[in-house]
Amino acid sequence: MGDTKENILKSALRLFNRYGTSSVTLRTIAKDLGISQGNLNYHFKKREDIIGELYRRLVYDIDQVMLGNQNKEASLQLLFDVSEVVTTNFYNYRFILLNFTEVMQEHKTIRYHFRSMAKLREEQITELFDAFVQKGLMKEEQYPNQFRNLGKRYQILGDFWMSSAQVLHPKGVAKKTIREYSSLLLEAIYPYLTSEGQREFDRHHKQLKG
Repeated sequence: MGDTKENILKSALRLFNRYGTSSVTLRTIAKDLGISQGNLNYHFKKREDIIGELYRRLVYDIDQVMLGNQNKEASLQLLFDVSEVVTTNFYNYRFILLNFTEVMQEHKTIRYHFRSMAKLREEQITELFDAFVQKGLMKEEQYPNQFRNLGKRYQILGDFWMSSAQVLHPKGVAKKTIREYSSLLLEAIYPYLTSEGQREFDRHHKQLKG
């Protein structure tokens, strides 16, 4: 039973990533697996239930990354490491980003959770920026809420970079492309860094590009 449920989720994820949510039905998934729709319905009554479970798994993966790094000393290396892992996780569940508006409009539970998660991420990244200031890696804020707004820009770019990648790379997004977009996201912080911070950034950035 457990294997069937996992196989359904794996098949759905692959199909959603390839064709989008609107083109994939429960019947599509059942046919892909070679099982009856009744068998599939035993595990998931609606397509929305599958999307909800896949979303929860994405959130879990990202939460594990954040929890695994929450006690580490704030550093630009940490920012680079977390950014690359999170970007890769988003790519693995890319249908959520590529169908972002549709998923949020049709799934109230996901929409409410995403809003609360966005607020939490905003607080986390603002705290990280404050730690960078204390370590002399980042300049003091030049105007109220500067860091909070920078964090929001990171979130907006992070939520929609996949649409750009998909359009510009219609034959498929390679790992190299994921690293390129991760690099573009990270570069947004560069003007806010001190000279010391920029030197450290350059070291890590060279490794990422290499």
